[in-house]
Order: sequence, then C-alpha cells, then structure tokens
Amino acid sequence: MAPLIAPSVLSADFAHLSDDIRMINHSVADWIHLDVMDGVFVPNISFGFPVMTSIASLTEKPLDVHLMIVNPEKFIPQVKALGAHVMNVHYEACTHLHRVVQQIRDAGMEPAVTINPATPVSLLKDIIQDVYMVLVMSVNPGFGGQKFIEHSITKIQELRELIEVTGSKALIEVDGGVNLETGKRLVAAGADVLVAGNAIFANENPTQQILELKSLSR
Repeated sequence: MAPLIAPSVLSADFAHLSDDIRMINHSVADWIHLDVMDGVFVPNISFGFPVMTSIASLTEKPLDVHLMIVNPEKFIPQVKALGAHVMNVHYEACTHLHRVVQQIRDAGMEPAVTINPATPVSLLKDIIQDVYMVLVMSVNPGFGGQKFIEHSITKIQELRELIEVTGSKALIEVDGGVNLETGKRLVAAGADVLVAGNAIFANENPTQQILELKSLSR
C-alpha cells in the first residue's frame, strides 16, 4: 500500500509561496501539511491564520493542520473556517484530550493527536479508538531540517501493534527528517502518511521527489 504524502509548507519558499502551492497542486501529493508554532509550546514561531487562509485559497489538496501550540482547542472554529480536513493537536498540550478530540469531530473535521519524541506510545491507549490519526514526531518539534531520531522506527511499530490490538482504524503519520531512505523504513514499520519538508522543497525536482516518496510501499 502506497503512503499518503503531505508536503510541509514550513520548508517552502515564502517569497514564492504561491508557486510552491501550485507545484503541490500539480503533484501526486495527497495533503498539504501546515505547521503552526506559537513560540510557547515550541521554541519557534511559524505562521498564523492570515497565511493559512491564503494557502487554503490556492491549494487543491486537503489541509492537514498541525497545531504546535498551547490551548489548541481555542482555535477549532478558525481551523474549521479554513476548510481543514485534519486538525492535529499535541497530546502534551491538551489536559483534556478526549474533550478536544470530540470538539474537533463535532466541528466536522478529522481529529488527530501528535506525540513528541519523548512521549511513549502507551499513553495513547485510552484515546486511540477515538482519533482519525496519530502523528509521531521523529524530530523535536519547532524547527525544520533536523536529523531523524532513529527510535521513531520502534515507536511506529509499537503504535501499529496498539492499533491492531485495540481494533482502532487510526492512521499513522510521521513528521521529521523524512526522506526516501527514512521513508522506506517508516512505511515498512507501519506508517500510513509521510510529512516531508526539506526532502521535497530543497530538491531540484520536487514533483519527482513527491512521486518517489509516494512510490514507497510495504
């Protein structure tokens, strides 16, 4: 089964953002991944709703919105207004995660939960059947272009086992250091969705790179 590919706009050329969005539109990418950072939950600031509204007006791909922020539930209406397909919140940022997941679903979006590299998969046992997707961070969130954390392969395998044992239908997404080499191992371990930034946008032929990532299968 071929993975879904979600190019991360965080690595795009913001001086020519419309060109990069059109490139994604014309590629075999499945989604477009938007990383929102607040400088509080993670040590960096990315972009907010004015930029995402512009992206939403240009893209032909479903939006996968990843909120690396405190109190993400405050922004459910704004994310919904973008027409987002997936709203992704961090396990570590939500004191009442089950409530937030239900609020996202009630708003008409698919709820997803992200775990940081130091957060064990076992903590998802009581929420895994309620989410559309789990995003495993394979770098520490906050910056693009970081080195892939090797333990992420084991976490994907553990998450796949948890999904099978519980009968969950959740997809497994991975973000951080994803390229053709790591992507192949991640898909073999059980990943369904690959988020790639530098591997795509720093490539001389990004459309071809997306196609090659899409061609990885288990």
